[in-house]
Amino acid sequence: MKVLVLGAGVVGVTSAWYLAAAGHEVCVIDRQPAAGCETSFANGGQISVSHAEPWANPHAPLRALSWLGREDAPLLFRLRWDPALFAWSLRFLRECSPARTRANIRDIVELALYSRHCLQALRAATGIEYDHLERGILHIYTDPREFAGAVKAAAVMREFGCERNTIDADQCVAIEPTLAAIRPQLVGGDFTAADESGDAHRFTQRLAALCAERGVRFHYGVSIERLASAAGRVAGVVADGQLFTADAYVVALATETPLLLRPLGLRVPIYPGKGYSATIPLSEKSVAPTVSLTDDGHKLVFSRLGQRLRVAGTAEFNGYDRSLNAVRCQALMTRTRELFPDLDPAGEPEFWTGLRPVTPSNVPLVGRTALPNLYLNAGHGTLGWTMSCGSAAVLADIVSGRRPALANLRELVVG
Repeated sequence: MKVLVLGAGVVGVTSAWYLAAAGHEVCVIDRQPAAGCETSFANGGQISVSHAEPWANPHAPLRALSWLGREDAPLLFRLRWDPALFAWSLRFLRECSPARTRANIRDIVELALYSRHCLQALRAATGIEYDHLERGILHIYTDPREFAGAVKAAAVMREFGCERNTIDADQCVAIEPTLAAIRPQLVGGDFTAADESGDAHRFTQRLAALCAERGVRFHYGVSIERLASAAGRVAGVVADGQLFTADAYVVALATETPLLLRPLGLRVPIYPGKGYSATIPLSEKSVAPTVSLTDDGHKLVFSRLGQRLRVAGTAEFNGYDRSLNAVRCQALMTRTRELFPDLDPAGEPEFWTGLRPVTPSNVPLVGRTALPNLYLNAGHGTLGWTMSCGSAAVLADIVSGRRPALANLRELVVG
């Protein structure tokens, strides 16, 4: 079967890989000149099953209210008239109940565990290299209330198979010695030894090259205009005045997904959550972490990528605005200097911002739509790379008419 994948970010490229492995003839279309040039370009660099607590949880509404008006807030909702954000926010609030939070943690953990297994198998089979480290992910806390909440969330994750283990401050320093400088401020942490880190952009580009070697065709620099439909099916994709046709179509366009599907009457609850990152070049004498860290209180992650340190996080709900906000950029550096006072950069940080495709539940949309030859793989939020291989393998099973290997996947039909 001929399958057309829309989008060449990490989710689109992994979709192409697993579809090709299933025996399909695959083409990929993307508006950028190469793979992984938008949301996958400079993310936090984590394969983090342990990051499974959704943004929508019982504590989220009050925290979001307390951060209103703070330009450097970890989670910032900009108040303006935006019907899409209003509708999304109502669904977000419904997901904040304890029961919904627990169910969403379960779904995220199960997909992320499966995805991590798929990534490891892919790496073993191909030898793909992307500055990856297998040293686990350490969540650190300097606020006792944040730590108490994390202990409860970690217990739920362990129930579903994620070995996120609660540890004390001294154990945090033993795992990552650069934290010794802030030992008096640490109250504890959680450590997931099986989690990983690496460069998602490098992974995406190298996997795209491997896809091309296996016959996947990429059409870069082509802007998708609309989906053409006829007789209740997708008849083709209009892009730069051309009509691309296939037997099946996969939309993996991150935040652009709802815009493309809306004219067909398909409403998907995805909204852009703008994240920021700073990539800091390191000198040989830099005292920088080698274990990937998550600072939950500030919604930041730190990943070592060779002689670079990637600092990423925060969320800003401000539509499709991609501009860099200097205050939010500097907030990344301020917290970095607080945690690592002996960091010795070799140059100025490179700031970046990207739009994460966020669903109210943080559970991605993977599966069928009401149109029988149209499929989705979108809405992965902050866990696009973490979930990419697993959701792509699930998608390939569904497109091929097989029962997904992830047995407990909730069947998705968007219509």
